[in-house]
Amino acid sequence: MSGTTTKAVGSSHRRGDARLFVGGRGTYIDDVAVPGVMHVAFLRSPHAHASIVAIRTAEADALPGVVRVVTAADLAPVCKGWQTSQTYPGLVMRTQYPLAEDRVVFVGQAVVAVVAESRALAEDAVELVEIEWALLPPACDLTAALAPDAARAHPDLAGNLAYQADVGDAEEAALFANSACVVEASFRFNRQTVMPMETRGVVANYLPGDGSLTVYQSHTAPHQLRSLYATHLGLDEGRIRVICPHVGGSFGAKIHLYSDEVATVAISCLIGRPVKFIADRLEALMTDIHCREQIVTARLALDGEGKFVAWRAQTRLAMGAFSTHPGSSVQEGDEAVRLAMAPYRVPHVGGRLEVVFQNKNIVGQYRGVGHPIAAAIGEHLIEKAAAATGRDPVALRLANYVPDDAYPVKTRTGIDLDALSHQACLRRLTEIVDIPALRAENERLRVKGIHRGFGIACFIERTATNAPSNAHIRKATAQDGITLSIDPSGAVRCAISVTDQGQGTHTVMAQVIADELGVAVDRIRIVSGDSQATPYGSGVRASRGTAVGGELALQASRELRAVVLEVAAQLLQTSATQLTISHGMIGAADGEGSGISLADLAEIVHFKPQLLPRGAQVSLSLSRHLGHDWPALVPTNGVQASLVEVDVWTGAVRLLRHWAVDDFGTIVNPLLVGEQVRGGISQGIGQALFEELVYDAAGQVQNASLADYLVPLASDLPDMVIDHVETPWPHSVLGAKGAGEAGTTGAVGAVLNAVNDAIRPLGAAITELPMTPERLLAALKRL
Repeated sequence: MSGTTTKAVGSSHRRGDARLFVGGRGTYIDDVAVPGVMHVAFLRSPHAHASIVAIRTAEADALPGVVRVVTAADLAPVCKGWQTSQTYPGLVMRTQYPLAEDRVVFVGQAVVAVVAESRALAEDAVELVEIEWALLPPACDLTAALAPDAARAHPDLAGNLAYQADVGDAEEAALFANSACVVEASFRFNRQTVMPMETRGVVANYLPGDGSLTVYQSHTAPHQLRSLYATHLGLDEGRIRVICPHVGGSFGAKIHLYSDEVATVAISCLIGRPVKFIADRLEALMTDIHCREQIVTARLALDGEGKFVAWRAQTRLAMGAFSTHPGSSVQEGDEAVRLAMAPYRVPHVGGRLEVVFQNKNIVGQYRGVGHPIAAAIGEHLIEKAAAATGRDPVALRLANYVPDDAYPVKTRTGIDLDALSHQACLRRLTEIVDIPALRAENERLRVKGIHRGFGIACFIERTATNAPSNAHIRKATAQDGITLSIDPSGAVRCAISVTDQGQGTHTVMAQVIADELGVAVDRIRIVSGDSQATPYGSGVRASRGTAVGGELALQASRELRAVVLEVAAQLLQTSATQLTISHGMIGAADGEGSGISLADLAEIVHFKPQLLPRGAQVSLSLSRHLGHDWPALVPTNGVQASLVEVDVWTGAVRLLRHWAVDDFGTIVNPLLVGEQVRGGISQGIGQALFEELVYDAAGQVQNASLADYLVPLASDLPDMVIDHVETPWPHSVLGAKGAGEAGTTGAVGAVLNAVNDAIRPLGAAITELPMTPERLLAALKRL
């Protein structure tokens, strides 16, 4: 994996667009210039739950510079309502509309849109719109949500239960009653949000003359958006073009479609003019998908030899007022229940999931999608079991892992796993961390009043998602496409459906192509994010950029290589099997005889076909599609460890060091993988210690600004040591697995366990995240 290899794959290439971004030359949504564009601002609900009695817009309409004030009634002929994908049978769904019709169900819901010549004018006009409200009782508290007397998030429903499912084995009380050791804990994971650097934005341009629609959007799946807009707006999909330019981070926020985005596009169709909406940070904090709000109770039983006997968990997930679109909010809780003990051999695993409506913003898919919670609850109870039985936590894990040579397996909760390496990863961690010495040092420091803790968290991350079986409903394709071509100069152009959201996917795909076609990485141009310029596909989400995009690039470039070698063989009067391509030259593999440059060959094919044998029809361009024949999700695994210091008098936590050993299969670019892991760890640390959206009982967000919503700064983060084990994914040629979310998945549990290791000798424990100073002091009984 060092940079000394002559192959591009396995080398640490810098991102080709890094200088572009650092120089301020990227093209983000706010940089898109469309002549005559109007600006949209939304009047958003100040109430969590209320009926709309009347809307008065005359004063706003009269303001100079205002083009139109738009309500739900105005958009009804243009855009119909929608429901989320029915990926979970039995999920109760509510219809969403671009603008609230007769009732609002969360603070921040868009009610009225003002179109004006500038954003400032639109915002001024919003202030002039008057709405008469009839307040309704809000359903906000997750603990009390299912009580018989609880307020209902939707009054037409009998209660707030949106979905319920039993997972895995049925409960067997005797297994816990007869076990040598049973540990249990209750956890609370509080609501947070995603916080990409670039907020959501849309520029829509509908041309009434020809019925065409062009949408620029900060999103990761242009073809999916095209299908969704065609469905919601009743337009010909063939006349819609969606362009996703540079994306300033997504982390899950930009795989969804939001009602205010649909409203913006519908307004362009309504008035026949280009319109633009860019969310400000207040809007982003209130209306970007929220995540993680769950209450979990879990138990783990062990026999007298320290073998795991049974595991059971019950989780209640907050969904918000609606389910995400497309997709489903249920996934966050479903993954947490199903994956919690997946690395281990446990004869009996079961759980129950409850998903509840609230008068709060929608909970959706954020980096990891339930996997950080799965790792945190499972690994915390393993640490607790080790302490209760006097066993070494590392040895306890090694004794209970599914052995590395036992895969493929199916878990008791129905998850297919293959090509994992828990034993190898943990053993590698013990090689780079002298755990006994570190723990001994912590004991010595504790005598001096310095409370340090060390924690481990093992995890499985399910990556590279394929489309669900009901893709016709979700509008997510089950395939991805690529068009690969060599131009007359010998440069390579690749148009691919897999997009880049800032993580370096384009560089990775260029490396794969470079090795197969024998050209320099900087001679390859990748185009993505444009539904008109690229083949149909799923875009990027769930760490699928390299696993899917890299595999597609590999297969296509191998086919094109075969074409190139066959043409070269005809020109050189030899056999294609005797030729190879390297550094832009095609010649005999043994170095003997004459050769031809790729550029010269391309020039002949494009401009001098008479030099080719008569009847030869040669194209240096091909298109291919990849429909996965491997399981719907590609699992990866790893282990993280964290060293922290807790000030038991202030509740402050100082992160001292963090380690990660991951198995991402074939690593194409170690540099970019390291950046992904470090970034993911930083977000996991945010969940563990800092980030929380605080709501009051009335459903009002109390900290919707960066002055009050805390995210970790560079100064808050520890040194991170990143290492790898490589077990190639056996169901693809490239062998790569997803690497984008693992950092977040393992970090939450590692920090949770480290903090508890520090305060356990004081008889304290904490299982509510984030572990704020106030909560830590309460756990220490010092408040």
